[in-house]
Amino acid sequence: MMNMFHDLLNFLIQSPIALYLTIGVLGLCVGSFLNVVIYRTPKMMEKEWRQEWHAECQLLAGSQQIVIDEEKLSLSQPASTCPKCKTPIRWYQNIPIISWLVLRGKCASCQNPISIRYPLVELLTAVCSLTVVAVYGPTLQMVFGVLLTWVLITLTFIDFDTQLLPDRFTLTLAAIGLGINSFHLYTTASAAIWGYIIGFLCLWIVYYLFKIVTGKEGMGYGDFKLLAALGAWMGPLMLPLIILLSSIVGAIIGIILLKIRKENVPFAFGPYIAIAGWIAFLWGEQIMKVYLGQ
Repeated sequence: MMNMFHDLLNFLIQSPIALYLTIGVLGLCVGSFLNVVIYRTPKMMEKEWRQEWHAECQLLAGSQQIVIDEEKLSLSQPASTCPKCKTPIRWYQNIPIISWLVLRGKCASCQNPISIRYPLVELLTAVCSLTVVAVYGPTLQMVFGVLLTWVLITLTFIDFDTQLLPDRFTLTLAAIGLGINSFHLYTTASAAIWGYIIGFLCLWIVYYLFKIVTGKEGMGYGDFKLLAALGAWMGPLMLPLIILLSSIVGAIIGIILLKIRKENVPFAFGPYIAIAGWIAFLWGEQIMKVYLGQ
């Protein structure tokens, strides 16, 4: 088995076309899975919070524990169904992009419209994954870069939908960044540690000062943790660029969304940090050299 894996790896390294095709198809499949993660993770978190709240209320009231009868919810259960008619989605109706096109964006049973966002997330995941391959080539940096890309896409859409950046992703991302950089994959171990610390503190200070001045919370702790995670991956020197790019990206996308929706909506800053972090991860050094005139 190990020999087969080694042979396959050597083949992908020596054949750029095979590498791009493999990552492209893998990106489409992972994108389909990310749609499930993006949709179900907030619901799973809400269910966990509700169960904890019931348990605390029962503990304070001194009553016996009551089992809450709720449908089991995970990333694998229950099977995907149409939200309107509840018809199970067959495997051949869940092929990335192709199934959506064949079904013309509608449920095969009740003709309920299927959001175009699903194939767009699949396509976005594939394109971004291929971009990482183009920048890093067949290296270990590419492997972890693709993983970072998938997590950032997940966080971006969850935050857009719910204004939440789950700890299960941000903290895991930070731990991976600290771990891989202990082997100096993207930066030094000390730079990763300081990147994490400074990344968290710089937004926390802004948050705290804003709260003192206005009495309101300007952003959530998830934003601090996400920037800290990116600092753990890239080091502290990339943080100013990420903050600058996130402000630019946020201004552009915010104006576009305001024009489209024509109403005030909750402002989630996490997606712009994620987008800026991804740009800095791939082209940060080149951008800084151009900016500094080197």
